Amino acid sequence: MERKRILVTGGAGFIGSHVVEAFLQQGWEVGVLDNLSTGKKENLPSNVSFYLCDLRDRNEVFRVVCEFRPTYISHQAAQASVTVSVRDPIYDAEVNIIGGLNLLDAARETQVQKILFASTGGAIYGEVPPDQKASEDWPPKPFSPYAASKLSFETYLHVYKAQYDLPFVILRYGNVFGPRQDPYGEAGVIAIFIHRLLQGDPVTLYARRERGDAGGIRDYIYVKDVAAANVLAIQEDLEGIFNVGTGVGRSTQKVLQTIAKILNVQPSVEWAGRRPGDLEVSILNPSRLMAYGWSPQVDFEEGLRQTIEAFRNELKEKQKV
Repeated sequence: MERKRILVTGGAGFIGSHVVEAFLQQGWEVGVLDNLSTGKKENLPSNVSFYLCDLRDRNEVFRVVCEFRPTYISHQAAQASVTVSVRDPIYDAEVNIIGGLNLLDAARETQVQKILFASTGGAIYGEVPPDQKASEDWPPKPFSPYAASKLSFETYLHVYKAQYDLPFVILRYGNVFGPRQDPYGEAGVIAIFIHRLLQGDPVTLYARRERGDAGGIRDYIYVKDVAAANVLAIQEDLEGIFNVGTGVGRSTQKVLQTIAKILNVQPSVEWAGRRPGDLEVSILNPSRLMAYGWSPQVDFEEGLRQTIEAFRNELKEKQKV
């Protein structure tokens, strides 16, 4: 029997913790490497090996990987905000490129069988023309330092495969949403909207082009479907690049209207201009991954309902304290 041991970087975070749960449900032994800068230890079940570690600390990364000895590594950890990357591209590169290289070298040292990398389809392709969906064969056109750092690390994966025979699979995510997403950061508009509307606060709607329009169009994918794609990528021994999305675009205003309808509230909207680094339109073509049996199982409204319920429960718990 092959050893089923996987190390999930960023495993205490929003997406990472769902990836951890998905592999545990498949009977895997799971380790988590996280610096808890945005992740929370309470997101993790007790039956995982947890390592408090920053990817930029090369010696600690080597120590963790050598101690846990994973068969596979699921690299979810990242500086994940486009806005932060525009404001501080050096920090973005230190985490997403240098930190990633530390992990690759440790994987090479310990003969990890494959690296699974969480990349971005929502940023890496640049603007998607009307009535089109970005496929994996599209030439990348990064529009932000965040997209550039993700693409750079993808290139390093190709190099490490060629030079050191380290296999990889790249999953380019759409705009992921669901329970545990941070409502206080600058990424994750659905989490921000839900959190603010539940508390009766106004929301900010950033423009696609000009203040007052419907906002950017994105491909929103529920987090448990993303976690399932990670498991399938290992189970099917995939290699190469795969989009993880729905192929359906929704404007920010449409997202807000749907959330408000579910909550039965009238939101107070503050209209803002376009944010630096934001794309106008990003929609993915997920057909390559679907050919291996994956497809989104949670539709958009049901995903919103589950996310709202999780946020409601979280607010109730905080009010008890």
